[in-house]
Amino acid sequence: MNQPQIKVRLNTGPVSLRDRLASYALLVRLNRPIGILLLLWPALWALWIAGEGQPSWGVTLIFMLGVALMRSAGCAINDYADREFDGQVARTQLRPLAIGLIRPKEALWVFVVLSLIAFGLVLLLNWQTVLMSFVAVTMAAVYPFMKRYTHLPQLVLGVAFGWAVPMAFMALNEQVPPVAWLLFFAAVLWALIYDTEYAMVDREDDLKIGVKSTAILFGHHDRWIIGLLQLAMLALLVVVGVRVGLGLYYYLALGMGAALFLRQQYLISERDPNGCFDAFLDNNSFGMVIFIGLLLDYLL
Repeated sequence: MNQPQIKVRLNTGPVSLRDRLASYALLVRLNRPIGILLLLWPALWALWIAGEGQPSWGVTLIFMLGVALMRSAGCAINDYADREFDGQVARTQLRPLAIGLIRPKEALWVFVVLSLIAFGLVLLLNWQTVLMSFVAVTMAAVYPFMKRYTHLPQLVLGVAFGWAVPMAFMALNEQVPPVAWLLFFAAVLWALIYDTEYAMVDREDDLKIGVKSTAILFGHHDRWIIGLLQLAMLALLVVVGVRVGLGLYYYLALGMGAALFLRQQYLISERDPNGCFDAFLDNNSFGMVIFIGLLLDYLL
């Protein structure tokens, strides 16, 4: 996996505002928006289904901005939690906290400020959605610390990322019907899939430093378990389609998604870190394909 070429500057003295903001941008991964996209797609799936193809554009904009803010806040608290580990992992050794570009207290403030801005957006929605948002921020704050205590931090991430689904239904319809929970569980399974692929990149380093993950838990059964999770997710999406009454374009998108899952199996077949990382990135295409299928199905 190719590492970005950046200049390392230790935080040993005063720096300009421009350099400080650039460090914050690296902290929240604005240079790597894949995390925002993986959180955004399930939210868009839910908004389109809940809105029957015509969700409120105001609500949609709030969710899109909220997704970007909360993912960025999550990166800040994640790097704070991992500040003692990141320097020992090849993939993360150049993160701003690991090389001293910013201080731990600054990362905490970035998390707080971005979370408060996101909460301000949620206040524009109904009170039920506001209450549900407290679950979202709690999960975002708790997830980074889970790898110390459980081999299933990816499951916690799945709940955090998938929570946008019931929130979208509540924001548009003031209720969370059973189909919303089916879509939520599909989103949780999806996070287990792509974050396990992501964890496979760091497995050797994580074993050395004592960090837990599903990649370590699954061991040599990782590919088979990921395959079963992929099949279960596709099955849930089929059930969602049946219950909502979706048509041809949606199921064609599911077929394309299944092909992308097969491609991911090929990419992780040798458990090479570069291939596993490419498989992780490939999930953005999966999310986009499912959304395009929904969009076309409702339009046509």
